[in-house]
Amino acid sequence: MSSTSEPARPADGPGVQVRVRGLVQGVGFRPTVWRIARELGVVGSVCNDGDGVLIRVWGEPERIDELCRRLKDDCPPLAGIDAIEQSPLPVSPERSDFVIVPSAVTAVHTGVVPDAATCGACAAEIADPANRRYRYAFTNCTHCGPRLSIVRGIPYDRASTSMSAFPMCADCAREYADPADRRFHAQPNACPVCGPRVWLADADGNELDPAALGGVDTIDSASRLLADGRIVAVKGIGGFHLACDATNDKAVKLLRRRKRRWLKPFALMARDLDVIRRYCRLSDQEARLLHSAAAPVVLLDLEDGADLAPGVAPGHTALGFMLPYSPLHRLLLQNWDRPLVMTSGNSSDEPQCIDNDDALARLRSIADALVLHDRDIVNRVDDSVLRILDHAPRPLRRARGFAPAPLTLPQGFRSTPPILALGSELKNTVCLLQDGHAVLSQHLGDLSDVKTCLAYEATVALYRRVFEHRPDAVAVDLHPGYRASSFGRDLAIAEGLQLVEVQHHRAHIAAVLADNGWPLDAGPVVGIALDGSGYGDDGSIWGGEWLVGDYRSLLRVGHLRPVALPGGTQAILEPWRNLFAQIVASIGWDDFARDYSALAVTAALEQRPLGILAKMIAGEVNSPLTSSVGRLFDAVAAALGICADRIAYEGQAAMELEAVCKGIETEQGYCFGLFEDDGCWVLDPAPMWRQLFADLAEAVPSAQISARFHLGLANAVCDLGVRIAEAHAIRTVGLSGGVFQNRTLFDLVCNRLHARGLDVLSHRRVPTNDGGLALGQAVTAAALLAAVGT
Repeated sequence: MSSTSEPARPADGPGVQVRVRGLVQGVGFRPTVWRIARELGVVGSVCNDGDGVLIRVWGEPERIDELCRRLKDDCPPLAGIDAIEQSPLPVSPERSDFVIVPSAVTAVHTGVVPDAATCGACAAEIADPANRRYRYAFTNCTHCGPRLSIVRGIPYDRASTSMSAFPMCADCAREYADPADRRFHAQPNACPVCGPRVWLADADGNELDPAALGGVDTIDSASRLLADGRIVAVKGIGGFHLACDATNDKAVKLLRRRKRRWLKPFALMARDLDVIRRYCRLSDQEARLLHSAAAPVVLLDLEDGADLAPGVAPGHTALGFMLPYSPLHRLLLQNWDRPLVMTSGNSSDEPQCIDNDDALARLRSIADALVLHDRDIVNRVDDSVLRILDHAPRPLRRARGFAPAPLTLPQGFRSTPPILALGSELKNTVCLLQDGHAVLSQHLGDLSDVKTCLAYEATVALYRRVFEHRPDAVAVDLHPGYRASSFGRDLAIAEGLQLVEVQHHRAHIAAVLADNGWPLDAGPVVGIALDGSGYGDDGSIWGGEWLVGDYRSLLRVGHLRPVALPGGTQAILEPWRNLFAQIVASIGWDDFARDYSALAVTAALEQRPLGILAKMIAGEVNSPLTSSVGRLFDAVAAALGICADRIAYEGQAAMELEAVCKGIETEQGYCFGLFEDDGCWVLDPAPMWRQLFADLAEAVPSAQISARFHLGLANAVCDLGVRIAEAHAIRTVGLSGGVFQNRTLFDLVCNRLHARGLDVLSHRRVPTNDGGLALGQAVTAAALLAAVGT
């Protein structure tokens, strides 16, 4: 569609084609170009295509230069410019005005903008009784609203979204066609006359009358149900939430029982920062994160005496808070001076519901009522989670608000072949690498559930279709049993693609290098990868690794001393098994039982089938060796009586162990041993265990023991890292792996490495956990293939 506004002044000068690459579609970029061009008096046109935005402009060279400069300075809030490229055009202009022309369908080399929180202008409209969008739950503009969650293809036009089902009324069409309006080509643009509608249903799907519930409309009625202690399923932007009053103990307990999520913390949503400050300490940096366009869940330190239901986050000293990021959520919470639980709409371990019928089928036994609407969610998008670690925001889950914004790859990767990387078993994401960028998907979840696996495969297909991605190779984890790896191997065979298997911890280190823009040929680093488990070169389970090298080659030069994992997966679920294995390896059970017979942990362990476990370990029966630091955390937690019997969710024991030492200062850390074995450094926790049990015998508080463990481990991690760095004349250390989500350990390690004069690379754009693994797989595969081709 062309604009009908008055023409600009005639052109006086040569023409230039300006190519703008990056996140520049669906964000109001073309009207920004149109406005600046008219102000500068140049003529030409602007359109979307598969590469981004294409501008053809004629005028004085100084004016064209000014146009390009102002595109950067006046860039719309949701846009992200990667490059502005210029090339000459014929001297004769194609027109005597400046217009916006229809999108061109070309090969896709641009990105999809993440979903964005409601902007201030739209928030004001839904709060204004005189505005035609008063209390309208789907109000948006080019500065905010759904993007990834509704998109089916590129170029990003209404026909390529789930909004194609809603023809615009005359008023919305005028806004959509006016380049001076902030809703110009806002693809989800709608109003109560022509757009999606929202309604309230009971658990059987019957529509409820708001008036009968005393509400002014559907959302007000849902708010009243929540205030009455009910559980309400809410269809949001990227999926359903289950909501209840976070201060109502009975409602929270009921939600846990119905959802079968017994202990894992619930995320919370609050109306504004003032409400959050009543429950958590909030820094300026954290407040900016909460108020950003991404509007993530931010982990915040709990205030002492916060009046919340005990079941919201049992065993934790941090809460995950977010602000309302859609008009629907804003309206739902506008009268609430306390927070709502806002947890994913699913039963435990299942994927989040996105479809009305699916929600009615799966959530009817959980929710008392459901807030439904008729705008289809095309792509499931969970809430992102961030935490401030070492003074910087770090993503723990990258999803709504961040994905699938492309990540510019470091120098040296511009000409690498297209790669499809399929991620890990847990916290899965997939990555598409091409044209010097990596598109990392939103968090897809754990692939242990059949429904999640099906959703995973559908997401891979959708990303490949939307981004027209035709890979030369598929990168997978080395593990022979990972579902994502099996899927990738089958895909490589079916399509004749090269298969690249990347060891888990090498992918972690490659991910942190790419996250920090480390050039392909910049030289080696010391990589420290600490996590729960990853399949190692020798078939054992790695998880405490010191590596030296770069994208192409990372040599294992150190690791935590391997200890048996009696029962395999069962030992991951039952931390007491790890404790017993550590005792056997470090002290010996007979000596331990003799020297520490009076300890409560000794009596507790003696109630277990230790004879059977001892035979399993000695006979190497279902007792694989592991160097996992995550399992070491589990064992220490079990020694203190934390989650000793069983964990209810991944990382529970380690999280609660960290929470115990919150705010505790100690200058005394436990000691670790160090020895060489077959040319590899081995960090030995045996001395630490003797000191820990001695403290238990002296009745040292658990908080002090936890603090001493964290400090001792941090010292040991740093000392070995420094030793390796000095031996290889390296000044840079990269940190990755899920254990580095632990703020206490991460901050200690960073501070100590900096104090020893080393540069530290850590994650800032992608998660340090397995959510960033696909990026590491992709860049490793690209580097290896590039090396073969040279």
